[in-house]
Amino acid sequence: MLRVLLFLAAVTALAFGAAWLADRPGDIAITWLGYQVETSVMVGLAALVTLVVVVILVWTILRAIVKAPAAFAARRLDKRARKAYKAISQGIVAIGAGDALAARRFANEAQRLAPKEPLALLLGAQAAQIGGNAAEAERTFRAMAAREDTKLLGLHGLFIEAQRSDNAAAARAFAEDAARAAPNLAWAAEAVLQYRCAAGDWTGALAALERNMRSKLVDRDTYKRQRAVLLTGRALSGEVDAEMSKALVLEALKLSPGLVPAASLAGRLLTESGQTRKATKVVETAYAINPHPDLVETYANIFPNESNRDRLGRIRTLAKLAPNAPESAMAVARAAIDAQEFASARSSLTPMLTMPTQRMATLMAELEEKEGGDVGRSREWMRRALQATRDPTWTADGLVSAKWMPASPISGRIDAFEWRIPIADLAPQGPVIEHDQGRPAAAA
Repeated sequence: MLRVLLFLAAVTALAFGAAWLADRPGDIAITWLGYQVETSVMVGLAALVTLVVVVILVWTILRAIVKAPAAFAARRLDKRARKAYKAISQGIVAIGAGDALAARRFANEAQRLAPKEPLALLLGAQAAQIGGNAAEAERTFRAMAAREDTKLLGLHGLFIEAQRSDNAAAARAFAEDAARAAPNLAWAAEAVLQYRCAAGDWTGALAALERNMRSKLVDRDTYKRQRAVLLTGRALSGEVDAEMSKALVLEALKLSPGLVPAASLAGRLLTESGQTRKATKVVETAYAINPHPDLVETYANIFPNESNRDRLGRIRTLAKLAPNAPESAMAVARAAIDAQEFASARSSLTPMLTMPTQRMATLMAELEEKEGGDVGRSREWMRRALQATRDPTWTADGLVSAKWMPASPISGRIDAFEWRIPIADLAPQGPVIEHDQGRPAAAA
C-alpha cells in the first residue's frame, strides 16, 4: 500500500512539473565544436531524462554480465548447502531412530556436499558410533579436534570414545585439553577433577576445584564441602608431614565442621601435639553434627592414661551432644563395660534391642559374659549378631569400604562415601532375642 501511494505521489509530482514547464515555455541553445543545437526546454529535459535512463540501463546490463559467473557460483553453492542441510537433517533423524545404514548414507552425502561443515563432520562421527565403527568415529573426532571451530566438540567425542574403551589415560588427556581450552566447560572440568582424585593428585584436584569456582561451575556451598574433602584426602595421603596434615584438616573443619574423617584425624594429631583441649572441642563439634564411632574412638583416646571410670564420664558428656543417636548408646555401653558399670551399660543398650545391629548384639554378648558369666546368653547374643542387620559403614556407588575415601574408586565422584547401612543388608533378619529387662543388673 505504501509503495502504491509513493508511486501515485511521484506521478502527480511529475504531472505538476510538466504542466508548470508547459506554462513557462523557453528555448535551449547549445554551441559546441562549431555546431549549434536549439530546442525547447521541454524537449531538452526529455532528452536529458532519456539519456540518464539509457546510461542506467547500460550500466545495469554491464554489471550483470560482469557478476554473472559469481552469481551462478553462489546459486550453485546455495543449492549444495540446502541439499547438505537436508541430508544432515535426515541423518539426525536416522540416528535418533537407530537406523545405522540410513545415517551412514546421509552422512556420506552431507560430507560430499559440505566436507568442511561442522555438522556434517559430527553426523559422520555419530553415524560411525551407532554403526559400531569406533575407529572411524575416532578419526572423525580427531579431525574435528584439529580444527579451531570444532576443537571442543572433537575433544568431547574423543573423551567419550576413550571412556567406552576403558582408556582412562586417554580420557583424562582429552578432558585436560578441553579444560585448558575452555575452563568453563562443565563436562571437562568435572572429568579433570574426578581423574585427578582417582590418581591421588590432591594438589592438582584442589587446583581444578579452584578453577571450577572461578568459572562459576560450582556454588559456594559445594565448593566449601569439596575443598574440605580434598584437603582431608591430602592430609590422609601420607605425602605431607604431621604438622602439615594437622593444618590441612583444621582448614577442612573450618569449611565443613561435621566432616568425620577430618575431625577424627585432627583429634588424633592435636592429641599427639599435646593440644588436648582443642582436640576435645574439634571432636565434640563434629560429633554433634555426625555421631560416628571413629569420633568416639578418637575422643576416648585423648587422655590415654585416664581411668576407665573417668573415660566413661567423658564419653557420657560426648553422648549428650547426640542423645538420640544409636552411636551414643553404644559408646556409653562400651565405656561402661570397660569401667565395669554393667547396669549403666545395660540401661544404655536396652532401648536399642528391639532391632539390634551386629555391634549392639556383640556388646550384649560381652555384657552377659562379663556381668554374670552367663555364657549361654552370651552365645545367644553372638548367634544373633551373625544374623543381625549390619551397622552403618562407608558406602559409595554400591561399594562397601571399611575406611572413608575422598572420592569413589568406581565413579570418581568427590564426597561420594556415605555412612549408612548397606542397601543389601536392609532386609529383615531372624527373630530377636527377648532381653530380660526386669533382671537386676547387680544380681547378674
